[in-house]
Amino acid sequence: MASSSPRPPLVAVPFLDLVTPHQQLENELLDVLRRALVRAAFVGGSEVEEFEREFAAFAGADGCVGVNSGTDALRFAYQALGTRPGDEVVTVSHTFIATTESITQAGGVPRFVDVNDATLTMDPAAVEAAITPRTVGIVPVHLYGQPCDMDPLLAIARRHGLWIVEDAAQAHGARYRDRPVGTMGAMAAWSFYPGKNLGSCGEGGAVTGNDSTQLGVVRQLREHGQSRKYYHDIEGYNGRLHAIQAGFLRVKLPHLNGWNEGRRRAAALYRQALADIPEIRLPVEADYSYHVWHLFVIRAERRDRLQAHLTARGIGTGLHYPLPLHLQAAYQNLGLGPGSLPATERAVGEILSLPMFPGLTEDQVGAVAEGIRDFYSGS
Repeated sequence: MASSSPRPPLVAVPFLDLVTPHQQLENELLDVLRRALVRAAFVGGSEVEEFEREFAAFAGADGCVGVNSGTDALRFAYQALGTRPGDEVVTVSHTFIATTESITQAGGVPRFVDVNDATLTMDPAAVEAAITPRTVGIVPVHLYGQPCDMDPLLAIARRHGLWIVEDAAQAHGARYRDRPVGTMGAMAAWSFYPGKNLGSCGEGGAVTGNDSTQLGVVRQLREHGQSRKYYHDIEGYNGRLHAIQAGFLRVKLPHLNGWNEGRRRAAALYRQALADIPEIRLPVEADYSYHVWHLFVIRAERRDRLQAHLTARGIGTGLHYPLPLHLQAAYQNLGLGPGSLPATERAVGEILSLPMFPGLTEDQVGAVAEGIRDFYSGS
């Protein structure tokens, strides 16, 4: 009786590879450190100003203000647009809390709406019903690298006289009907946390926009409210982008389009490798979207057991996000219990983020697919 062939060795796949790109750019990144040491320029200065010019050009905006984090970017944008205590801001519950804690910190109140079941981004049909006389703005979140359906949201904002701040923290380089993400609202907020498509080597963020007055307010807010050194027109924050981080971002920015294409290639490989597994639902790329795949998020039956199975095989995964904001203890005062946002609540029990980074190989995608297929086949 012929013996069965041995199983191939398992291939470990990290959820995210931040080592390889930094090794590839090591000399240029070290040059940034050397410049900072020689100039003793660590906060603000030409490195930040040059990055602001370069990122504004990349994003298709007239101006950019570098700040300390994506959370600062959101808060400063809301404040620059005049958010006052009690103002309501419509956004989604399926996002990281930075989207909404910054609303509260600016004095506003988040008003949660449901997501589209296919894209998991803001459902425009839900927004109109959420608007009240206290509503001042809408914050669509371009989640996982996919733009929201912006045209209906822009029409709603025009009808009701509302501003829009685009939360573009996960969507560097994404496009909506050939318009760059971040160019459609009054302002856009960006995060450069290390794992983002464009990530610093620490914290970082930016606000982009076309109104120089509003951007000037953001600039003051990040600098303790200063109009010039030691002259404070308003109270502000210590929200500055460090020069070294700006320099790192300048090194990486020319590579971003290529890295995004690498993510798109990996997503295409996943689609092919996972297409025949009925127990999972693949993410969609909407017909209006140029998706940059910050994350590749499937929806899976028996999600938690599948995640444990993949972990045992050395395959990294994530949950983005396991508990929606409207059910978090931090927002119980808003009175939204289970059943308030059914599409969101259904999705969070099924979503599973698979490994995704620009250098993801066909063999690594194959190992992930094998792990998923092995789980559902029961072998």
